[in-house]
Amino acid sequence: MKTPFRHLAVITVCLLSAFTVHAAADVDQVIARARAGVGTEAALTALQSLHYTGTLTTTTLDDKGVARPIEVAIEIIFQSPYRQRIVATSVNKIEITALDGYEGWQREQDPSDSSRWRMTLLSNEQIKRLRANTWENLSFFRGIEHRRGHVEDLGKAVVDGKPARKLAFHHDDGIVFTRYFDDASGRLVLTETENGITIREEDEAVVEGIRFPRKIISTSKLPDGSERTVSINFDKIQVNETFADSLFLVPSMNR
Repeated sequence: MKTPFRHLAVITVCLLSAFTVHAAADVDQVIARARAGVGTEAALTALQSLHYTGTLTTTTLDDKGVARPIEVAIEIIFQSPYRQRIVATSVNKIEITALDGYEGWQREQDPSDSSRWRMTLLSNEQIKRLRANTWENLSFFRGIEHRRGHVEDLGKAVVDGKPARKLAFHHDDGIVFTRYFDDASGRLVLTETENGITIREEDEAVVEGIRFPRKIISTSKLPDGSERTVSINFDKIQVNETFADSLFLVPSMNR
């Protein structure tokens, strides 16, 4: 007796649905293990803001084309749901980049003369990237579907000779954070962005029951094929502070 085609179609749909549910459950388990390695669910759920202070170290080319090391004092604030503020202070410039929901701005100022400054509004693309970055720092891998994103399971991988699970977190307009989670511990070991930047975390500090990296190292390819490395060492990490709205709101162009 031949099975009607429509019955085969129903069976196929059921099989595909079962596979999809199993795959989703498997991804949920990877994320649950990763979160457990960072902190308790109570601590992660209660997180409303992060405040980092430290030093950014990288290299820049001088007038003769020679690479010179530079250090910049850095302060980074993330506040739920979509607020961010980064202040980078060097000898020659103070640069502030901020996000307030769907608005973003950047201000550059001469540290020796407060009357010398300029401010620009960020583009839609820049704002979307800052929103994705804010979510990534506050949500610890869970809930991207609530911002119309999704997680793609890219299967097994190897990082530093050890087996890992590879998940891609897709945000708006092709913004993707691909994260590798160690099979043995479940913890994050490597992050890649869609534009080729790799990010590693080193050391750790436990603040209010949550583990944070003390050092972040990002590496990117330059047009000439060489690599540029940026390291941020955090001296202080604080959570769940309350910040004034004025830190994020777009300033008047007259001041």
